[in-house]
Formats: sequence, structure tokens, C-alpha cells
Amino acid sequence: MDSEKKVSVLFVCMGNICRSPTAEGFFRKVVADAGLAEAIHIESAGTHAYHVGAAPDRRAQAAAERRGVTLSNIRARRINDEDFATFDHILVMDKDNLGELLERAPEEHRSKVRLFLEFAGTGPTAEVPDPYYGNASGFELVLDLVEQASGRLLERIQAQRRPAGGW
Repeated sequence: MDSEKKVSVLFVCMGNICRSPTAEGFFRKVVADAGLAEAIHIESAGTHAYHVGAAPDRRAQAAAERRGVTLSNIRARRINDEDFATFDHILVMDKDNLGELLERAPEEHRSKVRLFLEFAGTGPTAEVPDPYYGNASGFELVLDLVEQASGRLLERIQAQRRPAGGW
């Protein structure tokens, strides 16, 4: 990777109002706390257009705020074909959405598409459960899982950059 080029990360769930914006907001905080906000571009998207333009679910926002993370400036969008070429890492919250993206992704970009929780050390099949139809505890669990994976994701990105003369 070119040391001048920003690393780009896209988090993906179904509607882009619960899990993926939570991951976006939390990872932004982790990256900013590490002093790398100018070096890593972070976004989120959904595989479906159910909530395009909407702010994250109020319960996701409340749970994130309790941990010092603001999600209110994020707006839902649907993943598009250009995202496969644009982003270095496309991290998906569950196997259903992973399968959909692997079908859509051009062959040369499929290796970028992975389950986010692979970085949490919980195994390659671990998923971030959808809290939408549940109660507040589901949103807390999402944050716990996102927190667990975010630090390791940043470590992996930093390790990939070091040999190229990056950070």
C-alpha cells in the first residue's frame, strides 16, 4: 500500500441503522484515539435500501453515547458497486450479508469482503447479531463485540502499513 494513500474501511449490515453505523462510529473513535484519523477513511453501508438517509436507530445512538461515541451524524446508505473498488476492507456483520456481498463483488475484490468479528478472535463464523427487534441489551452486546474487534482491526491495519513505510 502507498504510504500516502488513506486506508479505507467500510462496515456493512442489512439496513445500515444499527450494527454497521455502530461499528463505524466506534472504530472512528478508536482510530482518533490512536491519532490516525487523517490516515484511515471509515464509512458504513447496508445491503438493502430500507433506511437510506436515516440516522442510526435511537437505541443504537443511546448505547453508543453511554460509551462516548456519537452516531447522530451518520446517515444510512446502500452499498454500491463502486465501493468494492474504493474500499480496502469491507467488513460485514453477519453471514447472510457476507454471502450477498461475495455474490456481488467482482472477483478481484472478493478478498476484501470478510466478517468483521474475524478480528475479535471469536472465530471465522462469529456474527454480530441484529439487535433491531430486541431490547436495549442487544445494542449493548453489539457494542461489546464491536469494541472487541475494533482494536485488533486497527492493529492489523497498522501492521500492514509499517513495512510500506507508513505510520
